[in-house]
Amino acid sequence: MTETTRTISPDRWGLLRGGEGLMTGTVVSAAVIAATAGHVDSVGQLSLAIVGTTLVYWLAHLHASTIGAAVRSHLHPLSALRTAVAHTWTIAAASLLPLAVLLLANAFGAGLVAASWVALAATVALLALYSYLAGRRGGLGIRDSLACALAGCALGLAAAALKAALH
Repeated sequence: MTETTRTISPDRWGLLRGGEGLMTGTVVSAAVIAATAGHVDSVGQLSLAIVGTTLVYWLAHLHASTIGAAVRSHLHPLSALRTAVAHTWTIAAASLLPLAVLLLANAFGAGLVAASWVALAATVALLALYSYLAGRRGGLGIRDSLACALAGCALGLAAAALKAALH
């Protein structure tokens, strides 16, 4: 009897071990778009809100991870900080895709409202994609991975419902 082993590709950039950061950063971006798009005057201001909010959220998470690791594992805070950066940078990086979609939509002629809806739709798609890939990477079949994608999609749709309710 032979066993089939599944080879897992190396995680060169920490995207797999930091997968929760991709989800978190994308949800934060979606929430910022939903909450602020009707309260700013330009795509530039919305872009600053996305970057600023995600950066502050990441720094808070980075600080909490650093302090937690230093206390829990008796690490020097600088050592804990290096580890925390390697595990949490994806929170900040995740805002770049929705931001790029927002800026591209605007560059192609969409105004603030339309560009914000396009960017919000992109976050819904990204959340569904990340969730589906997590399911597949975790060994789930297609049907169960699609269920994961629906859960990710629901997070994004919750942000869209918030935007619709606020504006």
